[in-house]
Amino acid sequence: MRPPSPPRPLAFPTLDSLAAYLRPRLPGPALASWGSAPGTKNLLNLFLELSCGDCTLLPAASSPPALVVRAVHVATVRIRNRRGALLVETRQLLSDGTLRRRAARPLSEKMRPGETPEAAAARAVVEELGERARVRILGAAPEPRVEERESVSYPGLPARYVLHAVDAELVEGVPEEGEFDTEEAGEGEGHDGGGAAITVKRHYWSWVDDEEARGEAAPAAVAGAQ
Repeated sequence: MRPPSPPRPLAFPTLDSLAAYLRPRLPGPALASWGSAPGTKNLLNLFLELSCGDCTLLPAASSPPALVVRAVHVATVRIRNRRGALLVETRQLLSDGTLRRRAARPLSEKMRPGETPEAAAARAVVEELGERARVRILGAAPEPRVEERESVSYPGLPARYVLHAVDAELVEGVPEEGEFDTEEAGEGEGHDGGGAAITVKRHYWSWVDDEEARGEAAPAAVAGAQ
């Protein structure tokens, strides 16, 4: 028997068509909270992600037919310094003034259609650490890891993250110890005539040992499952 074909990504020509599709498929107050609840992004952000291929929306095969899943391929870049410490992002400053806490996560970047994990990792270094940052890409893990949880940026919208781990070594261009921050260079100011997308303005980084990184990540995993 032929296995079932994977669901086709959904396409939306306008922002209004996306809103009309999502409204009956999300919990009542969810859509209204996007862009207004601290740390969330708005509907225009999702529309722009879909338009440029940063993510796809798929009918949720294992859920009631009213639900939809946001699918994202992500390159997670595990950059280490000379003593083996891991570079993690601790906070982000958003364009609406919100300071969003991150749970000690490595540099991460949504992958574009046809992009390899290594290419996405190299792009992430330039966009988030700056043009002066230099890292040596060592290679990607042979198999990605899949996580399914509700999106933090879009409350009420289930998400499937396909995580492609990429290992790298710092060469130069950013501090090798302690904490520092960088300016985001990869996110433009999207507009639809009636509003603006919420973008990341600054990234805050810290070098941590593996045990410290695992300790920070555990509460985040629990929170993400709630």
